[in-house]
Amino acid sequence: MNDQTFSLQPFLSTKSLPNLKIAGNIARNYNQLVICYMLEGDFKEIAIATPSNTRSRKHELWENTCFEFFVGIKDSLRYWEFNLSPAGHWNVYRFDAYRQGMQEETAFTILPFSVQNQADGSALMLEVDLNKIVSAKQEIEVAITTVIKHRDGEVTYWALTHRGAEADFHLRDSFIIEL
Repeated sequence: MNDQTFSLQPFLSTKSLPNLKIAGNIARNYNQLVICYMLEGDFKEIAIATPSNTRSRKHELWENTCFEFFVGIKDSLRYWEFNLSPAGHWNVYRFDAYRQGMQEETAFTILPFSVQNQADGSALMLEVDLNKIVSAKQEIEVAITTVIKHRDGEVTYWALTHRGAEADFHLRDSFIIEL
């Protein structure tokens, strides 16, 4: 098993950022990927969707507070974007290369994840079988990201690293966790 902790950093902004911390851990055991995000801090300024009883696939989750991660096959241009909403909605997209050939990944019909909200924190945990998209023998590279929408409509972008002049989660040189 390969288990790593992470801490996300906000992309530089001219606006003041809320007092937040986004951290967690990620592990790959054979071809099961487990990721856990912990969001802590002052939630008064953040727009977080209330958990829904209906968990369904939805598009454009990144327009609101959304936990994301990207999985790429080492030495390949192909990668996947996983979007997880605190409301329970989700989606997975496949790309042939950098922002090219975006398609909804139909290998996944459900992404079972849990969300626990408290007054000063929120935790999201997902366990996903990667056999649907990569073999257990293939090395993967992962980028972990989060979009935070503020109550005033401002959006901030959080990632392990920001390698571009603008916030861009799709840059392959930001897929820095190897599993």
